[in-house]
Amino acid sequence: MSESARPTLSDVAARAGVSASTASLAFSGSGPVSDATKGRVLAAATELGYAGPDPRARSLRRGRSGIVGVVLEQRVRTAFLDPVKIQMLDGITEGIAPLGAGLLLLTDVGAIDLPVVDTTGGVVAAPALSVENAPVDAVVLIGCSPRLGQTVAALRRRGIPTVAIEGAAGSDIPEISIDNRDATRRGAQHLRDLGHADAAIVTLPLDPARTRGPLTAALEAGSTSDTASERLRGAREVFPDATGRSAAASSIEEGLEAGRVLLADPATRPTAIIAQSDLLAAGVLQAAEELGVAVPAEVSVLGFDGIRVDGLQHDLTTLVQPSVAKGRAAGEAVVRMLADDGGEPPASRCFTSVLHVGDTTAPPRAR
Repeated sequence: MSESARPTLSDVAARAGVSASTASLAFSGSGPVSDATKGRVLAAATELGYAGPDPRARSLRRGRSGIVGVVLEQRVRTAFLDPVKIQMLDGITEGIAPLGAGLLLLTDVGAIDLPVVDTTGGVVAAPALSVENAPVDAVVLIGCSPRLGQTVAALRRRGIPTVAIEGAAGSDIPEISIDNRDATRRGAQHLRDLGHADAAIVTLPLDPARTRGPLTAALEAGSTSDTASERLRGAREVFPDATGRSAAASSIEEGLEAGRVLLADPATRPTAIIAQSDLLAAGVLQAAEELGVAVPAEVSVLGFDGIRVDGLQHDLTTLVQPSVAKGRAAGEAVVRMLADDGGEPPASRCFTSVLHVGDTTAPPRAR
């Protein structure tokens, strides 16, 4: 071996006095190699400056990239402001641990041209990775996306194994879900039991355009977001005539915008607001404080998620969902889908949410 050449596994095997296959097993730890032989191989590798088998070559042999894609329904920077997304990502990471794979975060809002430095030092535009071209072994769809159908169609065309967290993507795609409808119904019933008869709803995005505005019959009927629609149906089982607003994202800013509209006029102000996420609920609470509307004396607020929102001065009444467990279940489903023996396809799973009663709900004040 020349001094300039990069050492290979064969070089290590020759130095250690073993076959190349034995040296490979010593590195992988997957075969019957004695401790003494393994020590001799690793010592030879250290002497030669050999770092180990090239993971790219191993991936090519297995026909895999060693990457699991995670599709978020909003910009990555925005998603990282949502504790629910972070918890689910933590769970996915735990679930795919047996694969030794990495995560690649993608969005369903379209590819973006990124600046790339070429070989001459110049900066050129290169298309960002997307569900259409990312080199992934499998994909987890995470979030309550109204663009789910479009994303799934692209992945089906590529034949990429897929798991959906929230959203019915088809009978061939396992779904990790929660009891969105029943949970929201329980939360709404809590408000009804307190004596509320006039409730409004602030929904997650309902359509691919993420329309912000009044909750109209047309917008409701044309919804492409399973999560938002199911939570809406649960609320309507208790408050069939509830009005509301559709938000453009699950964020405090969107909740603030909706809350300002719903709470502005004392004559039409609802006595309770059902928000489809805790971030939206936090924005509604901020709007109430801004407008001088007392919570819960003048308006009760219900959220959904069970997260801790920084700066929130209330113990929010909410439906607590097991976000980490959902992510972990999705990751475990990916492992089963990529199993070399091709075993049984993973089944869909549905988790249960728990109502937490805080200090943002109380009996309505008589008008």
